[in-house]
Amino acid sequence: MKLLSSLSKSQREAIGLLQTGTFLEYFDLMLYVHMAVLLNELFFPKTDPHTAALLSAFAFCSTFVLRPFGALIFEWLGDNIGRKSTVVITTIIMALSSLMMANLPTYAQIGITASWIITICRMVQGVASLGEIVGAEVYLTETIEKPARYPFVSFIAVSSVAGTVVALVVASLFTSFEMSWRIAFWIGSGIAAIGSVARTRLRETPEFADMNRRIKELSSISNKKHHAAAKKLIRSTIVFEKQSNYKKSAFLFFLIQCSWPICFYFSYLYCSGILKSLGRTPEQIIHQNLAVTIVQLVSLSFVSYLSYRVHPLKILKVKAYLYLAFLLTIPFCLSNASSPMEIFFIQALSVSLAIDSAPGVPVFLAHLPVLKRYTYASFTYAISRAAMYIITSFGLIYLTSWFGNWGLWVALIPSTLGFMIGVRYFEKLKFSSQSSDSKDFAKIAA
Repeated sequence: MKLLSSLSKSQREAIGLLQTGTFLEYFDLMLYVHMAVLLNELFFPKTDPHTAALLSAFAFCSTFVLRPFGALIFEWLGDNIGRKSTVVITTIIMALSSLMMANLPTYAQIGITASWIITICRMVQGVASLGEIVGAEVYLTETIEKPARYPFVSFIAVSSVAGTVVALVVASLFTSFEMSWRIAFWIGSGIAAIGSVARTRLRETPEFADMNRRIKELSSISNKKHHAAAKKLIRSTIVFEKQSNYKKSAFLFFLIQCSWPICFYFSYLYCSGILKSLGRTPEQIIHQNLAVTIVQLVSLSFVSYLSYRVHPLKILKVKAYLYLAFLLTIPFCLSNASSPMEIFFIQALSVSLAIDSAPGVPVFLAHLPVLKRYTYASFTYAISRAAMYIITSFGLIYLTSWFGNWGLWVALIPSTLGFMIGVRYFEKLKFSSQSSDSKDFAKIAA
C-alpha cells in the first residue's frame, strides 16, 4: 500500500493495465507450452521416442525462433511511434493467434497442415509476447521514479509468471475433467481482445514524449532548408555520442538475459521428460509443474518487493552465487532421484534460485539511450531467447544422451558465469542515461 500511495492516479492506472495485459498474454502463450505433452500428440505425427523428442523441441522453439524478426518490427514501433501503440498492438496479435489455435483441426483431420499451422501460430504468439513484456518494462521504467520503479517493473515479470500459473491451473482442470482444450484458447483470445481495448487509455511515457519534444524544438531552430538534415543529425548525436558504451551495455544485458531460458527449460521441459520416464502421466506432469510455478511466483514476488529496500543488483549477485552452488549438485541429485517428489524438490530449488534479469531490468534499461532503448531491449531479449532455447532444446537432447545428466553443465555453468559478468559490469557503471541525455542536449544547444 505504501508503494501505491506514492504514485499518481495515471501511474497506478498504467501499472494495472500493463500488468493485466502481461498476465493475459502469458496465459495465452504458456497455455500451449504446459499442455504440450497433450497437444503435441494431436498436432504432430506419432513417431519413435527420439523423433518425438525432436518434434517436441521444435514445437517449443517455434515460439521463440521468429522473435529477432519481431524485434525489427517492434523496435521501430516502440522507438518511433511510441511505447503505448506497441503494447496495444501486441495484445491484438495474441488474441487473433489464440483464436486461430482454438479452431484449428488436428493432425488426424488435416494431416501435416495442422503441424505447420500450429507452429506458425506459436511463432506469432512468441513475437507478440516479445513486444508485450519489453514494451511494458520500458513504459514503466520511463514513467515511475526510483526506488518504486524497481518493484513495479519487476511485477511485470511476476504478472507473466501469474499468467503461467493460471494457464497451468486451466490445463490441469481441463485434463482432469476431460474438458475440451479448445475452450481454454477461446477464453484466452476473448480476454486478450478486451485487454487491447482497455490499453487504449494509456498515455505516452513522459520520458519518450519529452525527448521527442526537445528534438523538435532544437531542429526548429535550424534553417528550414536544412531542417530534415538537422533533425537527423540531432537525433543521431543524442543516440550515438556514447555508442561504444551503449553497445557494451547492450551486450552485457544480452549475457544477463541468456540465463533464464536455460533455467526455464531445465526446470520445466527437461524435468518433465524425467517425470515421464518415471511413469508419470501427462496430467500428473501438468499438476506437478503447476506446483513448481507457484513456487516460482512466490519467489519472484518476494525478490520484486525486496528490491524496494535492497538495490536490485545486490539481489542478483546473491542469487547468482547461490544458483552456481546449486548447479554443482544438479547432476548428482538427478542421477540419484528415484521419485517424482525428489524431482519436484529439484525443480522448486531451481526456480527459486534461478537467475533472471528481474528485478534489475530498470537498472539495465536506464543505461540504454532513450531513443534506442526499445531497440536494444527488444533485440537483446529476442536474440537471447531464440538462441538459448534452440541451443538448449536440441543441444541437451544430445549432450545428455552422451554424458547423462552431467551434460547439463555444458549449458548451465557458462550461462551463469556470463550472468555474473554482466551484473558486475552494471555495478561499475558511473553514469545514468538521464544525465547523459541532459549533457547531450546542452552540447547541441550550445
